[in-house]
Amino acid sequence: MWRICFATPKVLSIFARNIIRRTMKKQIWLIVLLLSVQFILFSQENKAVANTKPRHIGAVRTDKIIKIDGVLDDIAWQNAPIAQDFIQQELTPGAPSCQRSEVRILYDDQAIYIGAMLFDTKPDSILKELSARDQDSNSDWFAFGVDAYQGGNDGSVFGISPTNVQYDAKNSNDNDDSTWDAVWESATKITEKGWLVEFKIPYAAVRFPNKKNQNWNINFGRHIRRVRETSFWNPVKPDVTGFLTQFGVWEGLSDVRAPIRLSATPFIASYFENYYDKNASPRSSWARSLNGGMDVKYGINDAFTLDMTLIPDFGQVQSDNNIVNLSPFEVRFQENRPFFTEGTELFNKGDLFYSRRIGSPPLHYEEVENNLKVGEKIVTNPTKTQLFNATKISGRNAKGLGIGFFNATAGSSYAVVETADGTRRNIQTNPLTNYNVLIFDQNLPNNSFVTLLNTNVARSGSDYDADVAGAQFMLRNKKNSYAVSGTGAYSQRFYSKNNIDDGYKYLLQVAKTNGNFTYSLSRNVESNTYNPNDLGYLESNNKQEWLANAQYNIYKPFGKFTSMS
Repeated sequence: MWRICFATPKVLSIFARNIIRRTMKKQIWLIVLLLSVQFILFSQENKAVANTKPRHIGAVRTDKIIKIDGVLDDIAWQNAPIAQDFIQQELTPGAPSCQRSEVRILYDDQAIYIGAMLFDTKPDSILKELSARDQDSNSDWFAFGVDAYQGGNDGSVFGISPTNVQYDAKNSNDNDDSTWDAVWESATKITEKGWLVEFKIPYAAVRFPNKKNQNWNINFGRHIRRVRETSFWNPVKPDVTGFLTQFGVWEGLSDVRAPIRLSATPFIASYFENYYDKNASPRSSWARSLNGGMDVKYGINDAFTLDMTLIPDFGQVQSDNNIVNLSPFEVRFQENRPFFTEGTELFNKGDLFYSRRIGSPPLHYEEVENNLKVGEKIVTNPTKTQLFNATKISGRNAKGLGIGFFNATAGSSYAVVETADGTRRNIQTNPLTNYNVLIFDQNLPNNSFVTLLNTNVARSGSDYDADVAGAQFMLRNKKNSYAVSGTGAYSQRFYSKNNIDDGYKYLLQVAKTNGNFTYSLSRNVESNTYNPNDLGYLESNNKQEWLANAQYNIYKPFGKFTSMS
């Protein structure tokens, strides 16, 4: 019997009642006091960290051909507006950049074009280390950031080094996800005046509203490695929270349309293995396997994308490093499978989804040895489950509502054991399993947001099912100088109708986030029965913490120091 559960008002009300009933009665007055103080601070003016008005640059359409070769000699660039007068974020916040930069931007029916002349008085000192894509290196760089929905919470960043090494990432709530790779063109060239950059970013790489006339938030950044200077066209202040909220405005775009986004990648994978044992008969034996499947990506509309994989084969994916774990806690491994790393910024909200649970070792893998009868030995015991299919839909609409849906099915697995007379039998180590994740994330004014999320694992047969419902929020004042945030989750394991294990967690925090003096105060509780680990990751539960932090920051250089906290 299958049970697929998502968060409902009833589940959320149970979650709330449990938190209030079990812990908050004793500490509610402290939380109320903490929130009251913060909301008083919300109402205060903080002129020291007030944002300046964003810079604006006009959008100019071109009908000329632009060759992406790192040379700004195309006629189209002559009519492009110029973004210049970059301002340092570091070393000296607010000071003009030590080198001049001129950036031009155009668009047509297919793409965005960016051309930059990055002047340098010492072109022979431009650092240009060659590295892999998306990796930091000892090198200068130039970057373009875009937030087409102007929400301040989600955007994309495209960067380049003088050796034409590309960097691209999805930025969500000031966190970069560099596992996302878009398809775009770039070229660079070092000259006697500095170095040149050309970008062509197709609309397929950018999500934007479906309307005739629109403005986008954008910014340009430059890093001069030898002096450790980072500067931006629209100033990005280190004492102000929010990266995307400090973008300028590209105004006046018209008649841009998202292209059809559809790709299908069928594959066939074959493996041949040889096993040699001089004491066996025969000494050498061969095994082979043949597997096939398909990956599909489809742009449902301008905002939402469908990704599917059928009978995936991850044999080409980088293996995990060997780790000697001397702690009592489970090791959290990095996800290397492309399907689970691309476009997952929504699914990472709330920290309830750990994709390595899918295709992980079978549920009863370690129990096989205990189930052996006298004289039996293990012939085979698969270390992972076969993933049949996985589907995800994700995106954010023009009203700032992000929706993420994920579903995957993993097959059952069996260990084979053998008696002394050669008789074999199967022991089920994993049932047919269905995984579900559902996310609703609403952007709010002032770079604020609220998120509802649910994860569910449904297993066939007599094995238990699991469900976790959660919520997360961040509320900031208009100047982005104070914030109230919180998370909460309620976990359930369904062993039978009358046997349900449940637990909860919550975190409440108030913080001053801008200026030289910052602080935070938070309360974190995890019950001793809270367990999201069927589809999430938690090292240990049973926590009750009060956490306080106060910090004084000096952002400008003094003496031999560039900054200090």
